[in-house]
Amino acid sequence: MDLAYDGTHFSGWASQPGRRTVQQTVEQAWGVLLRDLAPTTTVGGRTDAGVHARASVVHLDIPLRQWQALPGRSTRSPEQAALRRLAGVLPEDIVVRSVRVAPAGFDARFSALHRRYSYRLNDRPESADPLRRHDTVHLKRPVDELRMNEAARALLGLRDFAAFCRKRAGATTTRTLLRFEVVRDPDGVVVAHLEADAFCHSMVRSLVGAVVPVGEGRREPAWPAEVMRAGARNPGVTVMPAHGLCLEQIVYPPESELAARAQTTRSRRDGLEGRSI
Repeated sequence: MDLAYDGTHFSGWASQPGRRTVQQTVEQAWGVLLRDLAPTTTVGGRTDAGVHARASVVHLDIPLRQWQALPGRSTRSPEQAALRRLAGVLPEDIVVRSVRVAPAGFDARFSALHRRYSYRLNDRPESADPLRRHDTVHLKRPVDELRMNEAARALLGLRDFAAFCRKRAGATTTRTLLRFEVVRDPDGVVVAHLEADAFCHSMVRSLVGAVVPVGEGRREPAWPAEVMRAGARNPGVTVMPAHGLCLEQIVYPPESELAARAQTTRSRRDGLEGRSI
């Protein structure tokens, strides 16, 4: 299932007791469709509270008989019926783009090759768009995107991003950062584009928070790389607000390679648990 959502009024993707989350909302919608207990979903990229997604990917397992029964007496296919009925059950801040039977061996999380995020910044108050206030962070100082790019390039590659991650017990902070580019759109908004095999908790917002002071001229372009080599959270790095962040894309290999990719990713994660390189 491919879906998009406005994270403004969600406490992130993952289900939490007493909180409105994307996962819980999606699973409850499927429970209504199936007239059964809500199935458990697996997402390709978890998001924090307030973070948006333009192209998230989810998989779930349901019995074949329930899948085939979705059209009822209509002539629609199960895929078409699921898409139409989900639109009628889900709230307006979640949109399902497509529903289909997953290829053999597919896992929304472990089959992914890489994820791409964007982060929107506005440093020109007079040009602020009030209609984009829920997905754009406003800066108090102007930034130089060329300086930000110089700093960003030094962070690319396979590295330990412990200085930019909120660590979890037993979890690795080693990631491969494939792209970190800052561009100014024609409307004047500065957009950071980041792509990696995976991101750890708060990594994107911390990386953007490390290059913003460089763009403002308060830090030298070499400073973010120095922070990374130190391997510890630095109080000079601001974890940027959640609402500027959006999951833009999750990329998967060809169908014939999905199962192998999932197995490789699981093995790599297991082997790196607790390690730092």
